[in-house]
Amino acid sequence: MELDLSPFRGHFPSLRQKYQGKRLVFFDNPGGTQVPQSVIDHTTSYFQDSVANVHGGFLTSQRTDAVIEECHVGLAALLGGAPDEIVLGANMTTLTFALSRSLAREWQPGDEIVVTTLDHDANITPWRMAAEERGVTVRQVDINPADCTLDWADLTSKITPRTKLVAVGWSSNAVGTITDVRQVVALAHSVGALCFVDAVQAVPHIPCDVAALGADFVACSAYKFFGPHIGVLWGRREHLERLTVYKVRPAPETLPSRWETGTQNHEGQAAINGALEYLGGLGVSYIDRYEQQLGSASGQRLTLLAALHVIEEYERDLGQYLIAALQSIPGERIYGITAPERAAERVPTVAFCREGLAPQAIAARLAAHGIAVWSGHYYALALVERLGLAQTGGMVRVGLAHYNTRDEIDQMLNLVEAMRQGD
Repeated sequence: MELDLSPFRGHFPSLRQKYQGKRLVFFDNPGGTQVPQSVIDHTTSYFQDSVANVHGGFLTSQRTDAVIEECHVGLAALLGGAPDEIVLGANMTTLTFALSRSLAREWQPGDEIVVTTLDHDANITPWRMAAEERGVTVRQVDINPADCTLDWADLTSKITPRTKLVAVGWSSNAVGTITDVRQVVALAHSVGALCFVDAVQAVPHIPCDVAALGADFVACSAYKFFGPHIGVLWGRREHLERLTVYKVRPAPETLPSRWETGTQNHEGQAAINGALEYLGGLGVSYIDRYEQQLGSASGQRLTLLAALHVIEEYERDLGQYLIAALQSIPGERIYGITAPERAAERVPTVAFCREGLAPQAIAARLAAHGIAVWSGHYYALALVERLGLAQTGGMVRVGLAHYNTRDEIDQMLNLVEAMRQGD
């Protein structure tokens, strides 16, 4: 039976907005999703009832402490780690720069690190800059341009006994490719290297279990899974405890406080609680459907996993519908995996180009009709350069979420088809 998640659209007030008499369509989700009412409610409640700094003896400070604890517990349930292994910060990029500085203190000239051409620049440049400061060699793994997957032979050749870190993305923010990060982690660990996983584009679309991944660090962003603009880093306890952290002297040495420098975004953490509340409410309706996949999960972890399983199933069908429809339009080229039998190897982020028409022109035409997409490189600069598209404006990116529908896709495709016909 085909899944119908349309009732959950009602949780997102922004989806009711109209432009020129028609509902706005949000296909810009890889850049940031819309938020449910629960996020708005939790944020408002924090500002009304709990504004204070932490660890005070008075009521609002105690409420703030409770919000923070709930947030760490919830994110641990989402990712599969422990609450004190969850580090929060301004965004994934800022957290990665901070971590790179701490890790680089252990690198020596002659050491090597490995990054990939498939990644967002936030998982390339922080490591490159740290390596440059320490005299460390950077090796960059190539891709297979035909389907925008990692070149595994190249990856294997570049991980050597000199490798100290392998930084890899779980899912491409540009073309949707899902990389087998467990295999990358195994290769890194086989030579004694650490592995950092950028899971920003994976966590919103597929179930996450950091223990099963085996990585040393996993980063994601709350605003990609219906929450506020906050970055999230899970780290293996042994590393979070031993690494030198750049922090002020009065800051605690306990986890995760030793990594969460300065005053945190408390209202944002309240908003994350609202996002997780929404996801749990979605998942509770589908626990029976995914009983085998949920295994021994319980409590909040159970409902969040169920939510991600149903989102994954729904979005896979929706993504395949989009890909098939784009392929039927002459002159369209999709970058990345398109074969239906490989649907499990990608998330519903689809990038394409139109012969003779700039990506920016397509995006502008769609925006004029209330449909939000991105064009350009979306910070996946190395990939766009490798595909030879940097000088021609990159690609058009359509990123689906579970609140999107086939009708919305049809609206977009009708406009794309009209552009082909010169209308």
